[in-house]
Amino acid sequence: MKEFNGQALFIDRADINTDEIIPAKYLSEVSKKAMGPHLFEDLRLEGFDPQTDIKGKRVIVARENFGCGSSREHAPWALEANQIHIVIAPSFARIFRRNMFNCGLLAVSLDPEIIAGLFDRFGGVSTRVTTELDKHLLQFSAGSDSETVDFTLTAFDRNLVKAGGWLAYADANY
Repeated sequence: MKEFNGQALFIDRADINTDEIIPAKYLSEVSKKAMGPHLFEDLRLEGFDPQTDIKGKRVIVARENFGCGSSREHAPWALEANQIHIVIAPSFARIFRRNMFNCGLLAVSLDPEIIAGLFDRFGGVSTRVTTELDKHLLQFSAGSDSETVDFTLTAFDRNLVKAGGWLAYADANY
């Protein structure tokens, strides 16, 4: 099972599309690792520099409709190549969300008000997220400040994540 804990990268924007996650010009790469350096290369957001802001981050917290755009699997692969195994947002594009789970990654949907509170409280400081997958809990910690948040996850999605993705799940169960 992949690691679902680590430093958070707060990206304060809705509708981050798959072309911004991994530009289309890299879709001919033959390995996930080759996509790694290009994660968020085309994301234009004031104050955001993918060359420095992604390093060491393992969790993304974003606004609504994360992963909209094309249905390519390459977007979750680019996240995985950077050891980002969890994205937390109010909502996800349907196919992107399914691709996350199929790759053994975790797409956590939280109420927009909860996300707004997390941005207000933790968005500007170094924040660590700890995930308790079986208990459906996320803990956000920055210094002495912390908050624990419940999330929902279907049994099937949890099993995909625990197996490491659809292929490993299918190999073990069929």
